[in-house]
Amino acid sequence: MKLHKFIDHVKIYVLGGDGGNGCTSFRREKYVPLGGPDGGDGGIGGSVILRADADSDSLLKLYYQPHQKAGPGISGKGQQMYGHNGADCLVPVPCGTEVWDFDTNVLLADLLNPGDTLVVAKGGTGGLGNIHFSTSTNRAPREHTDGKPGEARTLRLELKLAADAGLVGYPNAGKSSLLTAISHAHPRIAPYPFTTINPIIGTVIFDDFTKIRVADVPGIIENAHLGIGLGVDFLRHVERAGVLVHIVDMAGSEGRDPVDDFRKIREEIKLYKAELAERPFMVVANKMDLPEAAEHLKSFKRKTRTKPLKMSAMTRDGVPEFLAALRAMIDQNRPAKTYHPQSGKSRSTSDNPPVAPAP
Repeated sequence: MKLHKFIDHVKIYVLGGDGGNGCTSFRREKYVPLGGPDGGDGGIGGSVILRADADSDSLLKLYYQPHQKAGPGISGKGQQMYGHNGADCLVPVPCGTEVWDFDTNVLLADLLNPGDTLVVAKGGTGGLGNIHFSTSTNRAPREHTDGKPGEARTLRLELKLAADAGLVGYPNAGKSSLLTAISHAHPRIAPYPFTTINPIIGTVIFDDFTKIRVADVPGIIENAHLGIGLGVDFLRHVERAGVLVHIVDMAGSEGRDPVDDFRKIREEIKLYKAELAERPFMVVANKMDLPEAAEHLKSFKRKTRTKPLKMSAMTRDGVPEFLAALRAMIDQNRPAKTYHPQSGKSRSTSDNPPVAPAP
């Protein structure tokens, strides 16, 4: 079976189209002895535009096609014919893509919502035809200007998946099984570590048609911040999540202590980004269908001073209660909306502040 390759950061090169040249031409028609100059202007070069696309989930296409170029403007012609503008190059990217200038390391935009666009390389302006240079003392100008070259830039794109909640935990804790139980996502499930090797988004649909997005990231182990296992690079995909869900193998089926698992995961998250460790979280005691889980749960509550939700993703026991609690926590921590007079639109208080505009 061929696996889909997941790419969440890529370096690309974008080039706007060159502007078309202006034309030097004179009107030549029968019975029009003094036609004069009639050279048209060149067309404007096309621009390279990034657009957030809800149907994209990876930067894979740009990984294999890093060079994106817009069409050039067409040169002007006689009879005051202006050249066509060059075709824009519209590049779809996943929602949640950050666009960075590679050379200056400046964040240009965060394309979070479907339809968000950013012009990253403008096309060159078209040249002027000789019709613009006619004066009372220069009735037959032979001057024209060439089109300007399009803008060239090197960009770094980083994808951070947008989700309401993020599942974190040790390998084989049951994150993928839970995501399968609550959504139509179908991550690979197997009885060995690191079956999940890239982030997966599942959408939970409630009876009132409310939707929440849940992200499952590869398992984290001790010293992941040093590159052990798959590292913590994939934690970027839960940075946007308003709630973290710690999935703990309460039965200790892999020979580990659930208390140590929880504490080590909390420490790895803190080492990755302190702000992420302060995010609201809930603890789920998974695999409660196994006989060892009940005794471990008592010790876990006493040592961690938490109140885990009891659940078995395999048998689906406790899943409805988990979804109700998750929805309530997400609603409680959902950012408020504020009104922005300039745009006339409401905007989330957690939305990124304005960033450096693309030239």
